[in-house]
Amino acid sequence: MAEAAIAEHGLIGDLQTAALVSTDGAVDWFCCPRFDSPSVFGALLDDERGGRFRITPARGGYETKQMYIPGTAVLITRFITEAGVGEVVDFMPPAPAEATDNHRLVRMVRCVRGEVSLEIEVAPRFDYGRAAHQTQLTDHGILFTSDALRLVLHSVREPGDERLARVRLDGDDVRLSIDLTAGDVRGLVLESAATGPPREIRVAEFERLFDDTVAWWRSWVARSTYTGRWREVLQRSAITLKLMTYAPTGGLVAAPTAGLPEQIGGERNWDYRYTWIRDASFSVHSLLRLGFTGEARQFAEWLGKRVAEHAGGEGGPLHIMYRVDGSSDLKEESIEHWSGYRGSVPVRIGNGASDQLQLDIYGEALDSIFFADQRGIRLGHRGWQAVCGLLDWLAGHWDMPEEGIWETRGGRKNFTYGRLMCWVAFDRGIRLAAAHGRPAAVESWIAARDGIYNQIMENGWSAQRHAFVQHYGSEVLDSSLLRMASVGFIAPRDPLWVSTVEAMERELVTDSLVYRYDPEASPDGLRGSEGTFSLCSFMYVDALARMGRLDDARLAFEKMLTYANHVGLFSEEIALTGEQIGNFPQAFTHLALIDAAITLDDALDRPSGS
Repeated sequence: MAEAAIAEHGLIGDLQTAALVSTDGAVDWFCCPRFDSPSVFGALLDDERGGRFRITPARGGYETKQMYIPGTAVLITRFITEAGVGEVVDFMPPAPAEATDNHRLVRMVRCVRGEVSLEIEVAPRFDYGRAAHQTQLTDHGILFTSDALRLVLHSVREPGDERLARVRLDGDDVRLSIDLTAGDVRGLVLESAATGPPREIRVAEFERLFDDTVAWWRSWVARSTYTGRWREVLQRSAITLKLMTYAPTGGLVAAPTAGLPEQIGGERNWDYRYTWIRDASFSVHSLLRLGFTGEARQFAEWLGKRVAEHAGGEGGPLHIMYRVDGSSDLKEESIEHWSGYRGSVPVRIGNGASDQLQLDIYGEALDSIFFADQRGIRLGHRGWQAVCGLLDWLAGHWDMPEEGIWETRGGRKNFTYGRLMCWVAFDRGIRLAAAHGRPAAVESWIAARDGIYNQIMENGWSAQRHAFVQHYGSEVLDSSLLRMASVGFIAPRDPLWVSTVEAMERELVTDSLVYRYDPEASPDGLRGSEGTFSLCSFMYVDALARMGRLDDARLAFEKMLTYANHVGLFSEEIALTGEQIGNFPQAFTHLALIDAAITLDDALDRPSGS
């Protein structure tokens, strides 16, 4: 049986870990106790050996629908049968602010019309299926125990109710059956690191847990100050980003998944359960624009700690990515016994790109620090010293070949985007020093900034293509350069910029969808191809809006929204067929969606011609 389609999932979480729930009622991706921990359920990457927690109608012939309770991260999967309608309500109560191994995955089942019979399968596979476990049935639930993790399954029922008593062991897995009539509410709670044995949970307690979780999310969403045209869309993106935030540190994972392919059957299968400097920097900008000051401040503090550590390897003061706790051991390996999503191997965990030299991260970091400073989130003395140390290092190293934003594995090059963001780093540092009268080697920074500008104009511009190109000495276009106008390097209506966008439209844009680059024209050290990159598609919308092409921008944005899945989530890429591919959901895409929407809103609200 093939793995459930990537887009056929909703996301739930408790701000320390997350789970994907398919439209067929299966939790087929869940890592515990945190995002970058080994998986417990991994059927998304191997339907036979990955493990799952599935609740589905006992008999065939049903239709399924999925939705979020508005303004929350509480997911409802509805099963519509001839006999009745049943619902599985999935959520994870928010975990405390401090790191904990104790997490609860709550699965409420209820019958809303007629009658419904449900089959429940609980088949954990600890440590990516590499660790054995023991299963113990008790009067009030089930224990699953491996060497590294213990899971307790609590039952939800009323006194004297035996409808969840039909339990049978299938090896070390468990199968349960339950019959419900209209109005019945029952369920299960899977808890990690529980302090006691399985227990019976009364329905009233269960419903309070549900009510409290709904209230928590709605209270959080109400803090947004965004009132523009796409309020519900941006609200869902904000909730999704919150679900991918590790609350104890403020680190934002790039995605809660690993190994989902950029090409079905291909080898571009990476682990995204880590925090990239780039993504964290973008998140500060996007969340401040939405009014989520607390989250932006926490992200900025996470970023500031990484800058202050100066603990990077030979690639510079910063690693490009970190674990959610701030550590940087991301050794890459393959899960050899898993077949991969629809045959896409290898299934990688860890990330070998963590020690690459990617110079653009310094510009993204400084841009977010500058943006936060403008909105009252100021650097202290030690923070400023760390920034100075970073920029002083960059002043001596910006003119180096690097791997670039796309983490290519085909050797270092003089990427134009990397140079562009080094320009941003120095520009923002100079502005910060001037705004607050801070001591700094400003003359050195100015010399570097101006040198970069001149170098890009001389070497990054192709007279043949009438466009800025991916790296010096090439004629390859790269959609990362869609940010040139948004960061202030070039005026949005400069003829050089207009012709660059037009060249990208001819070669990289298909309808509203945008490719990163052409890997055949610019080999990246990997076999195969990939889909369009949703981040770049939203960056294209932003660029069009800044150029004044508002009708084109709005149409492209609205088309992009049609590629979201049924609950408003985007993966990393979109295949030619329209299928979502790559890790899911991707933070970078939702961050770019937010920025594009707000830029477009502002442009549409300005008087014509202004």
